[in-house]
Amino acid sequence: MENNKELLKTKEFNAEEMLEVLQQSRQFMAIFNEYHSAIMEVETKLRVLDMELSMDMDKNPIETIHSRLKRPKSILEKLQRKELPVTLESMRENLLDIAGVRVICDFIDDIYKLEKLLSDQNDITVLSRKDYIKNPKPNGYRSLHLTISVPIFLTEGVKNVPVEVQFRTMAMDFWSVLEYQLQYKKKNEKVRAAQEQLKECAMDIKAVEGKMYELKTLIEEM
Repeated sequence: MENNKELLKTKEFNAEEMLEVLQQSRQFMAIFNEYHSAIMEVETKLRVLDMELSMDMDKNPIETIHSRLKRPKSILEKLQRKELPVTLESMRENLLDIAGVRVICDFIDDIYKLEKLLSDQNDITVLSRKDYIKNPKPNGYRSLHLTISVPIFLTEGVKNVPVEVQFRTMAMDFWSVLEYQLQYKKKNEKVRAAQEQLKECAMDIKAVEGKMYELKTLIEEM
């Protein structure tokens, strides 16, 4: 363990060695437990909001909630890609998406309603907000990204831990699955053609979602 601690303080090392040490380090596991606890806190807040809103809306605004912790290998690669020190301290200070929660909703208005209710809670601090729904990425990607800081209560006291929350409709999520798969394909003419078709699909989805929202509003007014 002492050798592990010394290596964790080092700023230059073999990447594979560091990955192995990270996975075996008690300190690393303790930090990951904090991120996991933060995910549970955010999920609980969202489920409570979903339950409360369902009484007013006669439906649950949230279809599903998915969560994930970034893998040690992905953390290592991201730190290296950003040319940052590969240490636990650097990981905590520079990476705000280690803990992630994805919220899938039916309609876009559900997304903004949930975002506001979550952000307005007095123990939540919004660290960053990126609205790719109103301002899609060039490839057509649409989603609302919210990075928040949430308190977790440990035996040693309260800690504030960052969690990235992504809000999407079901259609946006379906689209993103294919887009994610394309990212890892070797670039050639077929892949580029698929990317163009996917971008067209993103515009089609946006148009259909707009029409579905209009129809939803009309039905509610009846």
